[in-house]
Amino acid sequence: MDAQGRGRADDIDPADQWVLNPDTGEYELRLGPSAPQSGVPAPRRPRPSEEARPARGRTDAPGRSRPETPGRAVPPPRRRRGAPEEPLPGRRGRRPVKRASKSKKVLLWTGGTMAFVLVAGAGAAYFYIEHLNDNIASVSDDGASTGGFQKDKAINILLIGTDKRTGKGNGSYGDAGSVGHADTTILLHVSKDRSNATALSIPRDLITDVPDCPTTQEDGTQKVIPGTRQVRFNTSLGQDGRTPSCTMRTVTELTGVKPDNFMVADFNAVKTLTSAVGGVEVCVGKDLDDPDSHLKLSKGTHTIEGEQALAFVRTRHAVGFGGDLSRIGLQQQFLSALMRKLKSNDTLTSPSKMLDLAEAGTKALTVDSQLDSIGKLKDLGLELGKLNTKNLTFTTIPVIDNPTEKVKATVVLNESTAPKVFDMIRNDVSFTAVKEQKKKEAAAVAARLKGTKAPASEVRVRILNGGAVAGSAQETLSWLQNEEGVTKSENAGNAPAPLAKTTLEYAPDQADQARRLADLMGLPGSAMKPGESVTNDQGLPAMTLTLGKDFEGAGVSLTAPSKAPEGVQKSTADKVQCAK
Repeated sequence: MDAQGRGRADDIDPADQWVLNPDTGEYELRLGPSAPQSGVPAPRRPRPSEEARPARGRTDAPGRSRPETPGRAVPPPRRRRGAPEEPLPGRRGRRPVKRASKSKKVLLWTGGTMAFVLVAGAGAAYFYIEHLNDNIASVSDDGASTGGFQKDKAINILLIGTDKRTGKGNGSYGDAGSVGHADTTILLHVSKDRSNATALSIPRDLITDVPDCPTTQEDGTQKVIPGTRQVRFNTSLGQDGRTPSCTMRTVTELTGVKPDNFMVADFNAVKTLTSAVGGVEVCVGKDLDDPDSHLKLSKGTHTIEGEQALAFVRTRHAVGFGGDLSRIGLQQQFLSALMRKLKSNDTLTSPSKMLDLAEAGTKALTVDSQLDSIGKLKDLGLELGKLNTKNLTFTTIPVIDNPTEKVKATVVLNESTAPKVFDMIRNDVSFTAVKEQKKKEAAAVAARLKGTKAPASEVRVRILNGGAVAGSAQETLSWLQNEEGVTKSENAGNAPAPLAKTTLEYAPDQADQARRLADLMGLPGSAMKPGESVTNDQGLPAMTLTLGKDFEGAGVSLTAPSKAPEGVQKSTADKVQCAK
């Protein structure tokens, strides 16, 4: 087995790169200096502020001192049989067995469609960190993101695969002169409690508006690239000099979800990552022969990697209806298969595969300026690693054929279902049946929304504006009095402090009034807060309705959908599906 470009001599077994450190009793990665170095650069020198910093996680036991030796304080790797070798004190004459990891960690960072390897396990970059940092390319988010993901909030990562033909062997694919459009785009939403996630594919041929985009130029100056109306979504990247931050702004305008970070990859990501894990097993339900993507597979299961894997995710004419939506389904199946492979012990227990993944993933990746180091990627990987793949749902924005076209080439939003999908993501609602979450929601609804409802004419309520658009309290008052018959209502001005969510506080003897008002306004059970009544202008007890930042207008329901709309196609990452 060769060194595969990781700085090892040809006569060193990759498994022997993990050696026992007698000082700590742990196995550690050994990368040199006894072996001649290959083309992979060595870690960068420490910064002056770091030279005097003690190594993390390692302290001498009381009374113990280490010998002063150059380089790493670990024994050198053993060589293959037949190579000269000096016996080491206290070292047994057999290959060490790597201890089973309690947390199953692996460095899995990529971009574009390949970024889903993050979800396969938490990142662990305990080796040649600075070299991996050098691999990572970053560009400015131009203020289009939230400022980066946070550990105590839901996470939204925009994953972009471009059609730019850079890299060895890629020039013959499709449009060799492409500026790098957003060919494959996925909005990955991970719930606040990390119990579930949704991967929402955005069709490249979706007709939408691209907004004005402030963009950082190569010389550091800012330029506003004018927006365009009713164009293909994929032109949000590359066209007219647009960067991934413009795709980010377009997604925010389209879905109402502001991404925390973005990751971008080109064709090489698919090839290098599948080769790094030794191939991915896919299933096809019929013989596939697509001369455009160069894919030819017989019916059944196949292990694919490299060029063949790239051909698989690019195929569209041989599956489904032969369009981009069919290709999206194929890519979702491929990503599910890749994640299952990355979760398998075959990958997690192989140091050589972990190294290959670290190298391939960081080289394939371009990230935003808020996510530009191994440390930040590791933190993101640890958060995403908490997710169980059975609760990761792949779905696509609901669309219909563009009604203005005679020859169907583009699609537009399905206005009856797409807004509900966006609403579910904004409100952190799972597309999968996460039992505990559903139990909590059912209990809250049963306790607060079920029961008798008072007539609208008997509902007494004071309305406060707690973060909604100016004038919302008066608008709601007029709507309740004139259209819903809630005549015993009044505008109480602004709330003492802003609220993120709309609330309705009521006394126990006002529960029937609260249920009627919740029914009229579409309030969820979580918005109803049992508490105390207040005195209105007539000296009578009244409830308090505080309009929060989530309030969208009088008569607009605040209850998020509890499940995906009928007809929305979805699949989960733990299920094997065959392409047809």
